[in-house]
Amino acid sequence: MGVLVVYESLYGNTAAIAAAVARGVRDAGVSVIVAEVAEAPDVLPDDVTLLVVGAPTHNRGLPTEASRTSVAGVASSPSLRSWLTGRSLPASIRVAAFDTAIGGFWAGSAAKAIGKLVRRGGRVKEMAERSFVVVRGDGGPRLRDGELAAAHAWGRLLAG
Repeated sequence: MGVLVVYESLYGNTAAIAAAVARGVRDAGVSVIVAEVAEAPDVLPDDVTLLVVGAPTHNRGLPTEASRTSVAGVASSPSLRSWLTGRSLPASIRVAAFDTAIGGFWAGSAAKAIGKLVRRGGRVKEMAERSFVVVRGDGGPRLRDGELAAAHAWGRLLAG
């Protein structure tokens, strides 16, 4: 079993969650590759049985090219949306999606949008979704206390 973690991050919060999830996977004794979407492989390695994907929540869903430009001016880099759209996932793969979002009912969820994209692209063996909360702070959003520990625990759970 191998795990591939692919993420898109604008302020570094989603990258930090991806790294914590990967540490949890490693602590469970499972091999893991972590890649920012620009560095993600075009073809999933043969030994990958779990794909973990994550992005920040924008406008209640997965970032679009327009939202990425307005938030951080990064539309020139590949988006997770475009990477997922170009993937044909094997039916035997497990998928886990996560997001970072400002808490609250109206926040929405990039993880749910990722789930819809993945399910639309074909069958997957299993799908899990998880949100990690960011709070407003000086200089932009930051992770709520305890979210890195929660991501680490979730990584262990996914690998187990």
